Amino acid sequence: MWTIIEQIFPYAIVFTIPLLITALGGLFSERSGIVNIGLEGLMIVGAFASALTVNFLQDKMPNGSMVLWIGVLVAVVVGILFSLLHAFASINLSADQVISGVAINMIAAALTVFLARNITGSGNIRITSGFTPFDVPILSQIPIIGDLLFTKTYATTWFILLVLIVSAFILNKTKFGLRLKSCGEFPQAAQAAGINVVRIRYIGVMLSGALSGLGGAIIILTYAGEFTGSVSGLGFLALASLIFGQWRPLGILAATLFFGFASTIANVSQVIPELAVIPPIILKIFPYVVTLIALVIFSKSSQAPKAAGEPFDPGKR
Repeated sequence: MWTIIEQIFPYAIVFTIPLLITALGGLFSERSGIVNIGLEGLMIVGAFASALTVNFLQDKMPNGSMVLWIGVLVAVVVGILFSLLHAFASINLSADQVISGVAINMIAAALTVFLARNITGSGNIRITSGFTPFDVPILSQIPIIGDLLFTKTYATTWFILLVLIVSAFILNKTKFGLRLKSCGEFPQAAQAAGINVVRIRYIGVMLSGALSGLGGAIIILTYAGEFTGSVSGLGFLALASLIFGQWRPLGILAATLFFGFASTIANVSQVIPELAVIPPIILKIFPYVVTLIALVIFSKSSQAPKAAGEPFDPGKR
């Protein structure tokens, strides 16, 4: 049993990281009061932007690592710009936020494949090399923990964990975090206290675009290596992790770890003899069945922001 855990743990962490950062993006949006089910679409545009950037620059710049980080930065910027569509529809036009999120997912999937086909001649964009896994010096030599946490790791993993810590601090210990959460709980009271609710909600949605775009880029630049017009539903799994984690950073970390492990087991089951005896279809649907069960169980105790999904009229008191 320990051998199985040791084999899949590094891969599970790699799979968890894009889920984690995308769910954190959804957290900022929903804490501000804007429901964002367009996380899948934002991940897709981030994956497309990073793949296209790296594909274009990799042969022109000698520093391969710099090219990858440029690809990450471009994915963040494109994610922010694309999220403005959802922000404008939800905040300025008071559109139904669920419908707007669905539109984001549909537009992203269609637009990126269309652009990829016109730019490369096919719907796919391949990169020659992504981030290279490495063993953390000294820490990887620690018994048990070293093998699990500090071997075959990526620079992006530690960067995202740093973002998690900073996000938790911002939300719970800073003036901006308190204002963000107040806009998602009682925006009228926040406005009466002098808070610009519209601006805060725009920032929340833009942060969701930035972090979701980053999640899409990490998929391409770590384990995928090729943009195919999809992120295999990870945006929806990140949304489920957000709900499962009760809209809290550490809760989201636990939820994404669970879903990351479940999905990894399904993906590697056929190459591990101990798991190969289980029918593949059972392992592949396991993460999604567990997601549905978890959402049903925790729906009654859900602690979602009270004003999430509700249009806000600045002129109404």
